[in-house]
Amino acid sequence: MADLAPASLPAPPYYAVVFTSVRTAGDNGYRDRAEQMLKLAADQPGFLGVDSARGADGLGITVSYWRDEESIAAWRAHAEHTLTRAHGREHWYASFAVHVAKVERAYGFTRPAGR
Repeated sequence: MADLAPASLPAPPYYAVVFTSVRTAGDNGYRDRAEQMLKLAADQPGFLGVDSARGADGLGITVSYWRDEESIAAWRAHAEHTLTRAHGREHWYASFAVHVAKVERAYGFTRPAGR
């Protein structure tokens, strides 16, 4: 199992795009396409990282982090991402919501090794 940890991010301010979704039944190519989209997003100017989780019930939350609103707008306008979003509405999602927030404070905790 890979080491799990939250995304490593710079000091704020930055932006978070929170994508909460409920999946339809079956994979229908979702896993492969999600991996492709993550690789593509990571290559975009302003991309800072991502945290994602999905429950067995199909509810998922993915938070992508961006340097600024212009970077978010460029990602949203990216041609391949636009096609994938349309495909998602048609095949993968029963419902979803997107929230964009400016992160002004951030903190965390990491348990020291061996404790």
